[in-house]
Amino acid sequence: MTALDAIILLAGGAFAGVVNAMAGGGSMLTVPLLVLAGVPGVAANGSNRVGILTSNLTTFMSFRREGKTVDPKSLTAIIPPALVGAAVGAFGISQLTDETFERVFGLVMIPLIILTIIKPQVNTDAKDWPAAVTAVVFFGIGIYAGAIQAGVGLVLLAALSRAGLDLVTANVVKVIFTFFATCIALPIFILQGNVRWLPALVLALGLSVGGWIGAKLAVRGGEDRIRAVMLVAAIALALKLLGFWDWLF
Repeated sequence: MTALDAIILLAGGAFAGVVNAMAGGGSMLTVPLLVLAGVPGVAANGSNRVGILTSNLTTFMSFRREGKTVDPKSLTAIIPPALVGAAVGAFGISQLTDETFERVFGLVMIPLIILTIIKPQVNTDAKDWPAAVTAVVFFGIGIYAGAIQAGVGLVLLAALSRAGLDLVTANVVKVIFTFFATCIALPIFILQGNVRWLPALVLALGLSVGGWIGAKLAVRGGEDRIRAVMLVAAIALALKLLGFWDWLF
């Protein structure tokens, strides 16, 4: 890893940390940046989780300082199925080759970019899901979180907003969900040898700082200020992973 790679990972991580705290989708930027820094695709996916873990801690602490917390009882229906799903997803994705993962990741970014543009809408009139439906939904989200991670915040916000949570509260729940899912997925990537520690730690520093700042911005508003920049960056990185960038330019 060169000094320029470190600067890009640090700055890109800080920006992505803000994005993650305010809505979600920061890994749409950080995983491709790790690939561009020379980390193989599957290892980039695993290395990204180090920063996701630390940044979710700083984001949650920042939310608490802003007076935003959630009732632990509201998490009992979603965390257990998410943990099982995260283990399944992390193990499954680790079986792909680096080239296949990069193509899959690039394709996944396309619907995520669309979801970012649409934005989840709060539905205060929605009825609570039955317990079985809740378990299945969050098991599925857990699989995705363990396998891909990128954009899981957007998917979570859509599900949580459907349940009637306001966007700030849904953001806090999203942070807690992602933290626990990462606690399960990261050790699997480590045991599979799919973490490159130096770039992972540099990225983690940027993500953690960005997460602290982003939580404050999420409480006070301002999500739209960074959405356009993130979309442009995500589209460019998706083109790179899919092999279209060199063909176009």
